Amino acid sequence: MKCIGLIGAMEEEVSLLKEKMQEREESRKAGMVFTRGKLWGVDTVVVVSGIGKVNMAVCAQILVDCFGVNLLINTGVAGSLDNRIDIGDIVLSTQAQQHDMDVSALGDPVGIIPRMEESIFKADAELVEAAKAACEKANPDIHCFLGKVVSGDQFIASGEKKNWLVEQFQGTCAEMEGAAMAQVAYLNGIPFLVIRAISDKADNSGQEDYAVFAKKAIRHSVNLLEQLYADREQEWK
Repeated sequence: MKCIGLIGAMEEEVSLLKEKMQEREESRKAGMVFTRGKLWGVDTVVVVSGIGKVNMAVCAQILVDCFGVNLLINTGVAGSLDNRIDIGDIVLSTQAQQHDMDVSALGDPVGIIPRMEESIFKADAELVEAAKAACEKANPDIHCFLGKVVSGDQFIASGEKKNWLVEQFQGTCAEMEGAAMAQVAYLNGIPFLVIRAISDKADNSGQEDYAVFAKKAIRHSVNLLEQLYADREQEWK
């Protein structure tokens, strides 16, 4: 039986999910409110981590240690790094990496975590394919892409930085938390998936695009998750 940890960095990214939960029970740890209950019949803990990699890492480890989750999913919005990907489309993580990890002065490539065997964390391949199929069923009006999620403690809002993320990391979308959750999942030996709805183009139009399109993008993520839960019902209950 699965216990799924569903994390959003911001309240608006998970509020619809919490509304759909049954048998809800809230608890507070490290300043975060963890809502445990049944989401579409599956034991799930939904939580707002707060923005940034440290908040996400703390949140994900609490989910593992205190709630016994054995699958971590991060849902939210991101900026597109691929011109094929439009606002409202979905990106599913095949991999996740921190783009602001930089000890290149000591000889390691940018993005490599010193003294760790892995720095590019691979999402569960079967789960990625299941999520892609679910997205195509639930959101036929948009496109679903697979690719690398790159994370750092900065909002990407310049074309120059966007191009660097593509050239250096072959990133598909940029955000601020997913790779931190992926690292926690790796260290604990549990599967993960990052689901990112595209809210902006990660360039100079970022602030305007984000405010206008984030709400619509979040709805696509919720649709995907509802279909994924339905498709995996027998396995997860």
